[in-house]
Amino acid sequence: MLGFNTLAKKIFGSANERYLTKLKPKVAAINALEPEFEKLSDDALKAKTQEFRDRLAEGAKLDDLLVEAFATVREASKRTLGMRHYDVQLIGGMVLNDSSIAEMKTGEGKTLVATLAVYLNALPGKGVHVVTVNDYLASRDAEWMSQVYSFLGLTTGIIVPGKTDEERREAYACDITYATNNELGFDYLRDNSSKYSSDEMVQRPFNYAIIDEVDSILVDEARTPLIISGPTEDKSELYISLDAIIAQLAEEDYEKDEKQKTVSLTEDGTEHVEQLLQEAGLMKSGNLYDYENTAIVHHVDQALKAHTMFTRDIDYIVKDNRVIIIDEFTGRMMEGRRYSGGLHQALEAKEGVEIQPENQTLASITFQNYFRMYPKLAGMTGTALTEAEEFGDIYSLGVVEIPTNLPIARIDEHDEFYRTAKEKFDAILVEIEEAAKKGQPVLVGTVSIEKSEVLSEFLKKKKIKHQVLNARHHEQEAYIVAQAGRLGAVTIATNMAGRGTDIQLGGNVEMRIEAECAGIEDEAKRAEMIERIKAEVKVEKQKVIDAGGLYIMATERHESRRIDNQLRGRSGRQGDPGRSKFFLSLQDDLMRIFGPERMDSMLVRLGIEEGEAIIHPWINKAIEKAQQKVEARNYDIRKNLVKFDDVMNDQRRVIYEQRREIMDSDNVHETIADMRADVAAHIIETRIPPKSYPEQWDIEGLGEDIRRVFGIDLPVQEWADEEGVDDTGFLERLEESVNALAEEKRLRYGPDFWDHIEKNFLLQVVDQEWKDHLQYLDHLRQSVGLRAYGQRDPLNEYKTEAFSLFEAMLYHTRESIVQLLSRVELQTEIDPDDLAPKAPDAIIEQHIDPTTGENEAGIDPNDTSSWGNVPRNAPCPCGSGKKYKHCHGDMASSQHGALLAAQATNPFSGVGRNDPCPCGSGKKFKHCHGAL
Repeated sequence: MLGFNTLAKKIFGSANERYLTKLKPKVAAINALEPEFEKLSDDALKAKTQEFRDRLAEGAKLDDLLVEAFATVREASKRTLGMRHYDVQLIGGMVLNDSSIAEMKTGEGKTLVATLAVYLNALPGKGVHVVTVNDYLASRDAEWMSQVYSFLGLTTGIIVPGKTDEERREAYACDITYATNNELGFDYLRDNSSKYSSDEMVQRPFNYAIIDEVDSILVDEARTPLIISGPTEDKSELYISLDAIIAQLAEEDYEKDEKQKTVSLTEDGTEHVEQLLQEAGLMKSGNLYDYENTAIVHHVDQALKAHTMFTRDIDYIVKDNRVIIIDEFTGRMMEGRRYSGGLHQALEAKEGVEIQPENQTLASITFQNYFRMYPKLAGMTGTALTEAEEFGDIYSLGVVEIPTNLPIARIDEHDEFYRTAKEKFDAILVEIEEAAKKGQPVLVGTVSIEKSEVLSEFLKKKKIKHQVLNARHHEQEAYIVAQAGRLGAVTIATNMAGRGTDIQLGGNVEMRIEAECAGIEDEAKRAEMIERIKAEVKVEKQKVIDAGGLYIMATERHESRRIDNQLRGRSGRQGDPGRSKFFLSLQDDLMRIFGPERMDSMLVRLGIEEGEAIIHPWINKAIEKAQQKVEARNYDIRKNLVKFDDVMNDQRRVIYEQRREIMDSDNVHETIADMRADVAAHIIETRIPPKSYPEQWDIEGLGEDIRRVFGIDLPVQEWADEEGVDDTGFLERLEESVNALAEEKRLRYGPDFWDHIEKNFLLQVVDQEWKDHLQYLDHLRQSVGLRAYGQRDPLNEYKTEAFSLFEAMLYHTRESIVQLLSRVELQTEIDPDDLAPKAPDAIIEQHIDPTTGENEAGIDPNDTSSWGNVPRNAPCPCGSGKKYKHCHGDMASSQHGALLAAQATNPFSGVGRNDPCPCGSGKKFKHCHGAL
């Protein structure tokens, strides 16, 4: 008997089908315009863009133009690319314009689909961002599709690493900008944390974005925020010492939970570590968990985690004397990204490579909160339905499944289930050999570098020619994947590296032409080679089709069904034949960690012999349920990350808005005056509480506060001795005195000069306070989790304390700038722009994009101007072998210019970190204005 939902779907159709039905009249309308648009001259077709813009200016809506705009793009594509949008591609374009995610199978032409919604939404001139997962795709798609946009009079820009700010500004000013998610996010952070004039900012207000491979960017990569950080104090010796201590622990000294990915010391383990720490002279008291040992406990935990929870060649690889993280979903190297909290340094100590200093966060944002800033957002991918709930909850994006242009002919077989990994790999090798004999191309998906290389060794022993594509070889990624459909090709890919590249049966014609015709300048010879390649590919494609098409083999199930679907979807493009099968064993991670505990003994009782496979739909369903549980758990983790980041996001928005207001202001004189009044009121309220008696007043403390903040002595004791004076009287006299002091200084230096100084110093103080606040929030975020043991909600605790910290930061910002401006004395002959804050040169961007390389500027040992902002504990670029702080970083040395000359441009230049601060606060310079 049919269930009610099933019966309803049969009668009324699913929600997806009903939505698609509503779009069909528009498809028919676009098709009806095609004969008319085919008759237009090139100039007449190009003129449509201005016509549409004129209609928008007269009050028309974008949706009013959709049918004509889509017809225009289709005709332009036919004339420039020789490609005509299918009806299903028109539907995909409408879904993108409707702020939804278009799920389209591999090979259905998502890149071309995007041109429809991109063109329509670029017409108002506010900019459209097309977001890709790597630089190769950004450059390829922009170059390819810009032919259509350029023909129609629109400009196209590309954002990739290595571009200057001016080049970025020009690219963002274009009608359409192709970029990676990382570059967009980092440009936003740099604009709002290290730019000190609106003219320096590269991005303009957000309008509309289409995210390609939207599941990869908004789900997989959303687990970790983008972070811009700067180096701090070197603790290399501590990491090395702790690594040696952890290496001495036995397995009974700690307990680990692979499911939760946590590890902790046992009681015996704690005693063992305490003994080792005391012997090494690293403990300040006898108990590891005493307050004064807090920092040591943190680093012990990280060293323990590095040794027990992270495995080389699975979680990270060691390359060029560096520890490089491996993305568990894509298997790619995540160049430039580092684990935070000292974990990366613990891994470096474990592997014996050079330990890089920890970094202080300068700015950060999650992809969730970055992309939610776009007023209009859309996405496209081959796999999104399994994460539809997450897309709806977090991004308010619906998912629409677009039908394929041709029916799918791929055969998806049931999983083959074995007891051991060895039996499973034996079966895979037999299957690969059989496919290779008949010329059927095989793409084998693995879940880690380690397993791809184990399989590669097996194939080498069998003398089966193959290609390995994983984090070690991502440079050739696109070409290797593109040729995976050639006759007899065997390709091993880690977690579907190479997404975004089409696998065509018989090989990719364009890529073969690019590779084989490179350097041939003779046009006749080149044309002859191109025709030969096309003919070869045509013949080879037919042979591959006869052999059964591309065969997808997976060596195990991933935690996420979506990743499995991505792998399967590489076969069967545009109606091509194909086949897919998953090979599983009880020793796979998914089954070992999340599967039933007594399954092995049950299989033995059932009499399963070695090498025998179980094939049954029930097993597929059981595994799918396990995957659903893991997906739900991972979604909860990401949702929790968003909830915590939302707290910081509200604060970040306030600070960034303040920065922009300051940058856009001609002067901040009134703002500073308000701050001065707030600080004066706070001092009075603290020392002379409202409605208090004179004997409760702290007059001595009041005088000290006024001297500390404003740098003046006032007769507060005399005021207190007067009859009838209260807190209001004190505040009026204090404000009168400090305002007079500020006005005298303003007139002495000149209003224009002083306006520059106030604005520059205010930006510096705001930035420094925000950096310190981010560090406090990082520490708070790490500590509140433990409060769940006390029956308190960590999120509520975080919200409450983060708000208190934010209020305290805002007051401290006001007090710091008032104190600085009250005390600072400058030489009037200097240019105030010389005192303007400078963006840090040595910032570290924690990229998630695995294909982005490091952008190291060329350094001339003899030219200090080429060194940038060198960390104090880094080797000196001059080549002396000394640390920078003991060489060219030593500003007291005579070889670095006269101290007086430096002081002409910076009132605090040359002051030692531990010297008294020149402002007169009585604090050490590093604890006062040295932070600026």
